[in-house]
Amino acid sequence: MSTTEAPLTDGFHLMIDALKVNGVATIYGVVGIPITDLARLAQASGIRYVGCRHEASAGHAAAATGFLTKQPSICLTASAPGFLNALPALANATVNCFPMVQISGSGGRGFADLQRGGYEELDQLAAARPFAKAAYRIAHVGDIGRGVARALRTAASGRPGGVYLDIPGAVLTQAVDAELAATTYWRITEPAPSQLPSMEAVDRALSLLAEAERPLVVLGKGAAYAQADVQIRTFLEATRLPYLPMPMAKGLLPDDHPQSVAAARALALAKADVVLLVGARLNWLLGHGEPPQWSPDVTFIQVDIDAGELDSNQPIAAPLIGDIESVTTALIERAPIHRLAVPPAWRDELHAHRASNVATMQRQLDENPSPMKFENALRAVRDVLAERPDVYLVNEGANTLDVTRNVIDMQRPRRRLDSGTWSVMGIGLGYAIAAAINSGDPVVCITGDGAFGFSGMELETICRYGLAITVIVMNNGGAYRGDEVNLASADPSPTELAPSAHHEHLIEAFSGVGYHATNPEELESALRDALNARAPTLIDCVLDPSAGSDSGDLTHLSPKSVVSPATA
Repeated sequence: MSTTEAPLTDGFHLMIDALKVNGVATIYGVVGIPITDLARLAQASGIRYVGCRHEASAGHAAAATGFLTKQPSICLTASAPGFLNALPALANATVNCFPMVQISGSGGRGFADLQRGGYEELDQLAAARPFAKAAYRIAHVGDIGRGVARALRTAASGRPGGVYLDIPGAVLTQAVDAELAATTYWRITEPAPSQLPSMEAVDRALSLLAEAERPLVVLGKGAAYAQADVQIRTFLEATRLPYLPMPMAKGLLPDDHPQSVAAARALALAKADVVLLVGARLNWLLGHGEPPQWSPDVTFIQVDIDAGELDSNQPIAAPLIGDIESVTTALIERAPIHRLAVPPAWRDELHAHRASNVATMQRQLDENPSPMKFENALRAVRDVLAERPDVYLVNEGANTLDVTRNVIDMQRPRRRLDSGTWSVMGIGLGYAIAAAINSGDPVVCITGDGAFGFSGMELETICRYGLAITVIVMNNGGAYRGDEVNLASADPSPTELAPSAHHEHLIEAFSGVGYHATNPEELESALRDALNARAPTLIDCVLDPSAGSDSGDLTHLSPKSVVSPATA
């Protein structure tokens, strides 16, 4: 009598099977104990594995993929230090409402719980919870499929966010009957179902807008994430309501659209009496809805998937609870009944203020100082990108972020990615990698030289994968600016970086193409060449060290009479 042993599988294969059946197309990560074989198996199974040089960049790439696709992407890390390196990206995804899952290998629970000093010992589940929408640990190989389904649904449903999934090395190596294992994972159905608003709520909101003397619509990055582009545009153009796009909502309608009041932002916020928030929150980016940025008598209408967000800073007179596509569809259907009309005086005031500000900005852009300032350098970039609406723009820094937001217009939705709600540094190259991987289109990453330092080693990743990414480093030799002098010692000042740096040599070390631009003509020529080549490129854009302002200087808030103990 002969017996045949049943075929076995293990946790490594089960994890990949569970991810693949749920449509995960790309994993970003940094390999190490105990997850290296997961990366190998993912690649062998047809899932694309993109190996980054730092876990934070891998996490940012996964989060940006979630924003661009509405599908949770995966950041894969090793245990303890690797896990910790990714936490800023996990927290950033949660604050920005980007769906992503960080999967980290972990060490033995028996060692960590008794603090016996095991290899890379750390209670990763407890450490992750404050930074994630949810955190789960898989304790048995048979729960891998359940854990993956739970993590993916939690990341995508309701208000999206970052989810942590802990997988001990012992679970990955655990053997199980292959036939039985195939019954333990499944494809989740409708992870983010539609949520319709009540008609009573829709009519309440439209009545307020119809009665308004100075109505305004604010589009946040949630409106871009929703991919309800047709509905949003139809509603705005049918009602002719003025709208203000937040930075990552730029391009939902072209930035030169006549109803956009981006160039009259301060006036629009200060005078609006009824405001419809679509995918935008009254957080610090909108002054928490408080004077002086807003009128003390403003009335807010808010569209949000999460009722818990309402009234977080100001009373919401007309809550619209639901997904943005369903809500805007309902607004379109009911708007004709309410006969919305924007008072001509308000429309004319906004248009006049917008035209004045555009003219002022144009005068600044037309200046041609040497060395370059941010404005005339970005004018050259703007002129090139105006001809290339296919390009994705990633933007980070301090002055670099602020000025670029004002200078470069967007024509298409979800083509602009920046630091968003949490204002975290280091997103630049990770976001750029995600945009290139997911779209196949060219990407331009405009970064300050200070911000570039957080993820600059990802140039090697960009070159290794041959991505069509052009990095423009706005090089003024410092964080904020490069002309600060330390009068106390021979050390550099706190804001000073290496003077006369040639960042283009960094990408040349990895066989990419580098340019050194000292005037707008050189910058424009280099950018055109880079976009046409569709190859890894870096342009070192040399600015006046005095260009920029210091957003970190808070000494003006201290009483003038206070004397430092060191000088008393």
